[in-house]
Amino acid sequence: MGFRVLGSTEDIYQGHGPLPGLEGPFAFVGGIILYYDPKEGAYWDPSTDFYVDQELMNEIHVNMFRALST
Repeated sequence: MGFRVLGSTEDIYQGHGPLPGLEGPFAFVGGIILYYDPKEGAYWDPSTDFYVDQELMNEIHVNMFRALST
């Protein structure tokens, strides 16, 4: 098992902190910050105030795994 340093926590989260009723924040490759809403069963993007559809989440996960495996 390995790891990759993506940057300091302060730089990555850019002022995003915990929000009531949501899990996270979670940082993804490309600087995307998302929260998980367990009631909705989906990730929420605070920059757009929309839920992220599953197809886009799959793409984000694939990009994350590619970045971590190089």
